[in-house]
Amino acid sequence: MQIWRSLAEVPSDLGATAVTIGNFDGVHRGHQAVLTRMVADAKARGQRAVAMTFEPHPKAVHDPAHPPELITGLADKLDRLAATGLDGVLVVEYTLEFAQQTPQEFVRTWLVDGLGAATVVVGRDTKFGRGNAGDVDTMRALGIAMGFELDVIDDACAISESGRRWSSTWVRELLEDGRMLDAAGVLGRPHRLRGTVVHGDKLGREIGFPTANLEVTGGMIPRHGVFAAWMTVVDARDNAAAAALVGEPMATAVSLGFNYTVGSVGLRVEGFAIDRSGLDLYGAEVALDLVQWRRPMLDFGSVEALIDALHGDVAWCRDVLHLD
Repeated sequence: MQIWRSLAEVPSDLGATAVTIGNFDGVHRGHQAVLTRMVADAKARGQRAVAMTFEPHPKAVHDPAHPPELITGLADKLDRLAATGLDGVLVVEYTLEFAQQTPQEFVRTWLVDGLGAATVVVGRDTKFGRGNAGDVDTMRALGIAMGFELDVIDDACAISESGRRWSSTWVRELLEDGRMLDAAGVLGRPHRLRGTVVHGDKLGREIGFPTANLEVTGGMIPRHGVFAAWMTVVDARDNAAAAALVGEPMATAVSLGFNYTVGSVGLRVEGFAIDRSGLDLYGAEVALDLVQWRRPMLDFGSVEALIDALHGDVAWCRDVLHLD
């Protein structure tokens, strides 16, 4: 899948395309169903399937005091979009100036002239252009005037087996409750955090549980607590030791929240790689795929009691991750 950051990067010989527009936060199963069908339909028509998405999220631009907490960072969103079979994604820098385009200007500049849209794929509730003035009827009229077909997505693609509509809102609710297995059911995969391994206070090493301390750069922080997870180095950067581990999932017990027992300041995201020793991941970019939530963060009253609890947490993680 090709990724473009501006219209200038779009190949001039791209040819006819089928284009859809969206934020695709989380790239949940509803998104996947729609995009997979779009890709198949585009291929049948001899078109390339292209998605247009925005960075930052429009709500963060229009209401910067209350930005949405995004389920998925941009890097992981692009990986998930690629998995649907799309040929290309245009990542548009969303600004207040961009938002002032009329529906006609937006469609002409970005979809028709910019991406060569022969087909535009939208949902029934789509809104676009200045003040959200454009809707499905507007797009249909513009298609007639500008020479592209309109494909309005069937709502059935967006409905889960339970009858509830697949949505990013649903995923956020589940993550806030620590219902990781249910969230994975909506996402089609475990929820992922991504970030850089940084130096911590080394307490974990002193008590026999050395951890990778993650400075999170992408992914929604779920309910605080202890999780069973898989940790994967996605980019070693300049760390030669981490380079040997790129792409290898490591069973991990994750502590996410405030360490009340030892009074550490600030939210911590720490991963203890089970059955691994001497790991050096400093500076590397890693992903944590959170499989299941165990318990909240607690004050155990002493370091000795904390150590006992950590042994129990690791034993539980072994069971959840089927290590034994």
